[in-house]
Amino acid sequence: MSAVPRSEKPAGRFRRMLDRLSSSQEDLESEELREDAETAGCTRIGDCRDRQIVTVTGTLRTVTLRPRAGVPALEAELFDGSAALDVVWLGRRSIVGIEPGRKLIASGRISMSRGRRVLFNPKYELRPLGRE
Repeated sequence: MSAVPRSEKPAGRFRRMLDRLSSSQEDLESEELREDAETAGCTRIGDCRDRQIVTVTGTLRTVTLRPRAGVPALEAELFDGSAALDVVWLGRRSIVGIEPGRKLIASGRISMSRGRRVLFNPKYELRPLGRE
């Protein structure tokens, strides 16, 4: 066996096909999301640091209404294949188009809350439904 990990070896067409056939659906979706983030020129969520201003893209996994200090807050988990990020809109009970499974691009300053990356009141753009 060679010392170079499989992921770092140049992959031919046959190898890529075998890798896709042997991967789980979740792995394939994660890879597709990572490629989409790279194509869009966005920062990977896994690479984001505290207090960094970023533009990220991904798919909303969950959307929840969770009050914070008595104020309504719409929370969503954004996943880009590398990591997850909590997106929080303070003072909102709902936003048209913000629903699980929807893709979006969000911009703002990352903060850390309870060990998780959070983006409060981001500027966002919903991705067209035809691209999903």
